[in-house]
Amino acid sequence: MGIIRAAGQAVSGALADQWLEVIEAEDMGERTVFARGTLLRRGQNRKGSSHTVSNGSVIHVYDNQFMMLVDGGRVVDYTAEPGYYKVDHSSMPSLFNGQFGESLKEAFNRIRFGGQTAGAQKVFFINLQEIKGIKFGTRNPINYFDNFYNAELFLRAHGTYSVRIVNPLQFYAEVIPRNKDSVQIEEINEQYLAEFLEALQSSINQMSADGTRISFVTSKARELGRYMADTLDAEWNKMRGMEIQSVGIASVSYDEESQKLINMRNQGAMLGDPNVREGYVQGAMARGFEAAGSNANGAMAGFMGMGMGMQSAGGMMGAASAVNLAQMQMQNASPAPGGGAHPGAQNANSWKCACGEVNTGKFCGGCGKPAPSPQTGWVCACGHTNTGKFCSECGKPAPAADWTCVCGTVNTGKFCSNCGKARG
Repeated sequence: MGIIRAAGQAVSGALADQWLEVIEAEDMGERTVFARGTLLRRGQNRKGSSHTVSNGSVIHVYDNQFMMLVDGGRVVDYTAEPGYYKVDHSSMPSLFNGQFGESLKEAFNRIRFGGQTAGAQKVFFINLQEIKGIKFGTRNPINYFDNFYNAELFLRAHGTYSVRIVNPLQFYAEVIPRNKDSVQIEEINEQYLAEFLEALQSSINQMSADGTRISFVTSKARELGRYMADTLDAEWNKMRGMEIQSVGIASVSYDEESQKLINMRNQGAMLGDPNVREGYVQGAMARGFEAAGSNANGAMAGFMGMGMGMQSAGGMMGAASAVNLAQMQMQNASPAPGGGAHPGAQNANSWKCACGEVNTGKFCGGCGKPAPSPQTGWVCACGHTNTGKFCSECGKPAPAADWTCVCGTVNTGKFCSNCGKARG
């Protein structure tokens, strides 16, 4: 019992005049992996059994379909090539390998399905298209050690994956339940989904071992797909004749504790910058003034309460600002990596108010007093710096200011040392 190619004109023209059955696959949707052949039309032979494929019947095979002629549960012939095929009980198996080449014939010989008529002849089809949209989701968080955070974190992943049948005979032998005429992917997916999730966890752990940051996992979907292929393809191909085609990760989320740890680490990294930290200090004080102004008992009561609080907290806030400013000045003094100004450079000229607050602007951030006007001074022979006409330490008068004569000579006395002219 076997199949032979049918001539196109015999199928299209003379079919109606013969006692033939025309067989095609049942409705084979995108979720169908296995379907029985159904009679498209029956010729004058109306007494044939539904469990017998009449000699001379024609089978239609379309693209991405693998057809098997089965007798008594044993595969006796097959084709992976689209076209029209006529059943010939007197012929040996033709074995049209199509896209699979000799590897499919080797699988046929290995499985050794075989040839005795048992009175139950059927035609079955296997879907060779990519079976898409198989949903997955981790039931429990997957542990992920992140070197950047130096912590064991946990994440969940959801998405879809697709498979393709690459050895239909192996797939039929190991996956398809017997006495089933049609199989949807959901009917056989429970075991494979469990194996897929196990491989997913193994692949994600491998990404962790390779040093990939946890926040980059989503952007590494293609790499993850390759991890999955390396983990599953060899096993699934050998055992079941199918392979992972693609993996699409829709979302990666962290469990609550991991999210808290990540947020705390990121906030600490930000506050490690003295510019950010000083902005936080000044912002906290500004929010305090705003809250005092909107006090339900009156702005004055709010400012009085804030004033008492400032007496205890002002010193601490001032000390924090002083540390921030010192670190910012160190940043300004040190060159940035690669040369040039430091990215956090600011005006290093600071002044200390009478209230103890260290400031860089024109007004004190603690009490609002204006910055003192810059003053020029002179250094006495005793070493003391003064701003008046006499030294406040030893009483000596300030030295006369330098003046330039019309001849161009710079002098300190009343007469020019070069031409003798009096100071104008």
